[in-house]
Amino acid sequence: MSEEFDVVVIGAGPGGYIAAIRAAQLGFKVACIDDWTRKDGKPAPGGTCTNVGCIPSKALLQSSENFAHAGHAFADHGIGVTGLTMDVAKMLARKEKVVAQNNDGILYLFKKNKVAFFHGVGSFAGRDGERWKVGVAGAAPAELAAKHVVVATGSKPRALPGVPIDNVRVLDNAGALAIPAVPKKLGVVGAGVIGLEMGSVWRRLGAEVTVLEALPAFLGAADVTIAKEAQKLFAKQGLAIHTGVQITDVKAGRDAVTVAWTDAAGAANTAAFDRLIVSIGRLPFTGGLAADAVGLELDERGFVTVDAECRTNLPGVWAIGDVVRGPMLAHKAEEEGVAVAERIAGQHGHVDFDTVPWVIYTAPEIAWVGRTEQQLKAEGVDYRAGSFPFSANGRARALGDASGFVKILADRKTDRILGVHMIGPMVSELIAEGVVAMAFGAASEDLARICHAHPSLSEATKEAALAVDGRTLNL
Repeated sequence: MSEEFDVVVIGAGPGGYIAAIRAAQLGFKVACIDDWTRKDGKPAPGGTCTNVGCIPSKALLQSSENFAHAGHAFADHGIGVTGLTMDVAKMLARKEKVVAQNNDGILYLFKKNKVAFFHGVGSFAGRDGERWKVGVAGAAPAELAAKHVVVATGSKPRALPGVPIDNVRVLDNAGALAIPAVPKKLGVVGAGVIGLEMGSVWRRLGAEVTVLEALPAFLGAADVTIAKEAQKLFAKQGLAIHTGVQITDVKAGRDAVTVAWTDAAGAANTAAFDRLIVSIGRLPFTGGLAADAVGLELDERGFVTVDAECRTNLPGVWAIGDVVRGPMLAHKAEEEGVAVAERIAGQHGHVDFDTVPWVIYTAPEIAWVGRTEQQLKAEGVDYRAGSFPFSANGRARALGDASGFVKILADRKTDRILGVHMIGPMVSELIAEGVVAMAFGAASEDLARICHAHPSLSEATKEAALAVDGRTLNL
C-alpha cells in the first residue's frame, strides 16, 4: 500500500530540500527522499554541496586561511607567533562537525515544516492513474505515491578517461576534502572552482601545487581582466598553473601518481605527485532513478530534459538543479526549487538566469554576475567600463588585503548595468549589490548616487560605478 503525498522530491540537496520546504509552506503534503549517509549511519541530507562540496570546502578554506595569516600576515599587525603547527586531523574533524551541523539543520527544517523524510534511494515504480509511484530502497523500504514528483538528484564528478578514482592517490572532490596529511607535491587537473579552491587549501598548508588546465585560457568563463589578475596573484602565491595542457598518461603507484602531459607549446612534461585531484567538471546523476522504466527523457549528455519551467516530458514530473540544463550552482538549484513548488501551486515561479552570481572562494575571492567584456564585444554591444582598485580603498588597506578591483560594465546609451566583476577581499558578499542592481534594471549612475558606508569595501563598488562615467573620487 502506497503512502499518499501531494509532492515527492527525490534528492535533498540544495534544490531538493528547498523545493520540499517551499511546497510544504504552500500547503502541500510533501515527502523528500535522500540516501546520503554519515559515517555513523545517520542521514546526511544536503547533497554534494553540504557533504563534499560547498560547505566542507569553505570550512577548510577558512582553516587554511587562518593558518596562512598566522604564519605571514599577523606579523604586520604586531602579533608574534612562534611554534606554529597545523593539526590536519583536527582541521578535518572541524570540517566534519560543520557538515553534520548542516545535515542536522536540514532535518530540523523538515520537521518544522512537516516534510516527511525517507532515508534511501528513490526511484520511479510506475504510474497509478494520475499518481506516480516512487519506491524507497534502504533500511526502511517504502512505496510513496504523488501527483507531482520533483527530480533533484544532482551531479557526480567527471573522471579522466582510463584513470580510476580511488580517493587514495587519485582524488575527486570528496577525496580532496579528506587528505589526511599535507602532501609535499599536489597535482590538480582542472583550473575550475574545485581545483582552485582545493589547490589553495593545501598550498596554504605547505604543499607544492601544480594545476593542469586543458583549456587555452585561464578562467575562460570570467571576465578576461579578472582572469588575468587572478592568474598573476595565484602565481605570486605559488600556484603553478599550466593552461593548454593535454594529459597523455597517468600512473598511480603505491606512493605517488605520475602524470605525463604536453603543454601549450607541444613540449612533453612529466611530474610525480603525492596526490592528484581530478576536477574536470561534473555529470548529471540519474543512476538508480529508473528513468528508462517510465520513459523520463534524457538528452545526449545525460541531463533530464526540461522546458523553461522545469517540466519534464512526463505529466507531473519536474526536474531541477545540476540534473538539468544551466549552471551547476547550489543557489541556482535553490531558486529552481522554489519556482517549481510555486508553479505546482499555480503561481508564477521565476528564475532569472541573467542575474545568477558566480563565486570562487580563493584568496582573493572572485565573483561576477552578468556578461563579461569579451561577451559584450562578441555581441557587438556598445558599452562603457569602469573599475576601481582595492589598493585605493581605506577598509581594504586596514584589513591588509588590498589586492584586486571591482569592474562595472554598462550600456553606453542607456547606462543600464550589464555586468559586475570583482576580485578581492570578501567579494562573495559584495557581489550581492551587483545582483540586486541588475535585477532592478539599475544604471551605473544609480549605484554611483547611493550612499555607501565609510570605510567599507563596498565603496569600491560605488567608485567603479563612478568610473563608468570617468569621475572617480578616490583615485
